[in-house]
Amino acid sequence: MATMLAALAQGRSGVGVALVQRLAAMLNRGVTPWAPSQGSVGYLTATAHIGLVLFGRGRAWYGGQLLDGAEALRRAGLDVVEPGPREGHALISGTYEITGIGALAAHAARALIDVADVAGALSLEALRGNQRGFDPRVQVMRPHPGQVATAARLRALLEGSEILAANRDHRLQDALSLRSIPQVHGAVRDALAYVEGVIEIEINAVTDNPVFMIEDEELVALPNGNGHGAPTALALDVLAIAIAELSTMSQARSDRLTNQHLSELPAFLVPDGSAASGFMIPPYAAAAIAAENRALAAPATVHTVSTSAGQEDHVSMGTTAAIQARTAAHNATGILAIELLCATQAADFHAPLRPGAGTRAAHAVIRRAVAFRDSDREMAPDIEAVRVLIADGALAGEVARALAENQDQGRPL
Repeated sequence: MATMLAALAQGRSGVGVALVQRLAAMLNRGVTPWAPSQGSVGYLTATAHIGLVLFGRGRAWYGGQLLDGAEALRRAGLDVVEPGPREGHALISGTYEITGIGALAAHAARALIDVADVAGALSLEALRGNQRGFDPRVQVMRPHPGQVATAARLRALLEGSEILAANRDHRLQDALSLRSIPQVHGAVRDALAYVEGVIEIEINAVTDNPVFMIEDEELVALPNGNGHGAPTALALDVLAIAIAELSTMSQARSDRLTNQHLSELPAFLVPDGSAASGFMIPPYAAAAIAAENRALAAPATVHTVSTSAGQEDHVSMGTTAAIQARTAAHNATGILAIELLCATQAADFHAPLRPGAGTRAAHAVIRRAVAFRDSDREMAPDIEAVRVLIADGALAGEVARALAENQDQGRPL
């Protein structure tokens, strides 16, 4: 609805001011139209159902209830409007579905990449890894922006790590899921920057067909192809692939943390001599969810078909791409929660040695929500508790504050 409003307000779609004002009023008063999540090749479905409610039909949520559209408007103190010339068509001919859902997916991914750095850094510490690969002298030899930024962030997160200092010469070279965090997370950052650039253009664009202009005091209609969602759809396919990369790397670290033959930690991260199964099962869940994200990374845009009696014989499938990317971001939150839970438990075996500036903050906020596991108890509540810390920004906020404080105190990053 917000992307529709931004486009229609530019005055190129031949709609009245009252329609734009009513759309804004619905947003401001919490009238949320119901629409099916399936059935769109890039437009029409969700936007049509938004239009139904505008005109007193369809269904909408208001005050926590799903109501008839007219009733939802009435309870919100809004009158039903009648569609003017071209107004129904204007509501359904843009790329609003792709852009709106895609913006939410990109926003979620932007938050996840920072959390993935924290998870990877804490795992590196717990596994007594080698951080020399994050050295800025290495990064300038391959200066992809995302890689350079990720390596700098890892150095900040790990600054002052007593665990790494005590194990500096423990291993010459780590597994790729640890050694190549700057390269993989950095590539995700670069992909995300591309996606965000595309979405920013699209949010501020007019994707209607036709569009209208006044030239020499005459109304000019310009039929066009701006309603094709290819630019955003392709970008969102890239986003789903990038999230899958983040997911599979996190899952690999979770598996390594719980494998005593690779981690050199107690089996399944429970104290020696315990009969508990400990963290045996969470990496199974991470593996299953990561596999789902690999499936979601299969490009939607290649599945174009001919529609509308051959008139629209190449469609973007952008709504599918957007939904896949947003679902993958939701899934990745759970995968990272599992890694953070495992890495926090693993780090405890290195006490009294402390993690770094940023990872110590993450460890502390997780421990306030989830106790050390020395015997078996339900696992799902602990995973959900960490997932919530990620989703509501609490974990990222604590880490950001710790890094800022560390920098303010003049410690090198």
